Amino acid sequence: MFYYLLKYVLLGPLLRLVFRPRIEGLDNVPATGPAIVAGNHLSFSDHFLMPAILKRRITFLAKAEYFTGPGVKGRLTAAFFRSAGQIPVDRSGKDAGQAAIREGLGVLRKGELLGIYPEGTRSHDGRLYKGKVGVAVMALRAGVPVVPCAMIGTFEAQPPGKVIPHIHPVVIRFGKPLDFSRYAGMEHEKAILRAVTDEIMYAILSLSEQEYVDQYAAVVKADEAAAKGERERKFPRAPLG
Repeated sequence: MFYYLLKYVLLGPLLRLVFRPRIEGLDNVPATGPAIVAGNHLSFSDHFLMPAILKRRITFLAKAEYFTGPGVKGRLTAAFFRSAGQIPVDRSGKDAGQAAIREGLGVLRKGELLGIYPEGTRSHDGRLYKGKVGVAVMALRAGVPVVPCAMIGTFEAQPPGKVIPHIHPVVIRFGKPLDFSRYAGMEHEKAILRAVTDEIMYAILSLSEQEYVDQYAAVVKADEAAAKGERERKFPRAPLG
């Protein structure tokens, strides 16, 4: 109930008014039945813009940190995400990927739309990064189509660390559904999972026209943070005065 209140009364109209998104290829999203919508991830606002313009309800696998924040702000954020129908996924530990897959398959078994960001995290620099194979595992196990989606302009509207978004043109572009039925029963073969994931990422890249980086975003972020820490250790700032 609260999901539809957010979409049609509270949040949806506000998002449409502020971002005025241009929608392309919306008819590529199946009107009924289970499907995965796989998109690039540039901004916190992606979580809300796509659901606001889709005709159907979509459930995203959201990082568990959104549900466990401290204080009043943390409780309000958790309540908001739960009310919007989002599912918390713990991304730490060796079993994190399997937990996400179980939750995602549960959504698809109910005949619903599942939203996934194959990069696994937001892009910190606007580029498109290598996709993780969980999206391929779910697509093959559930036997569902994958609709590629590109969010364009959301990085400029609300880059990482920006709380209040800028007013900036946004385009949400959906590609034709990808059918992987030719790989049915092959979800345990690593080469097949990599090939399916790469095909999905190439479709997203074709829609978004981003620069592509053949590395995982989380690895690049960690390397850059480590390099920054090393520079600060070698060249500490002099105290003011």
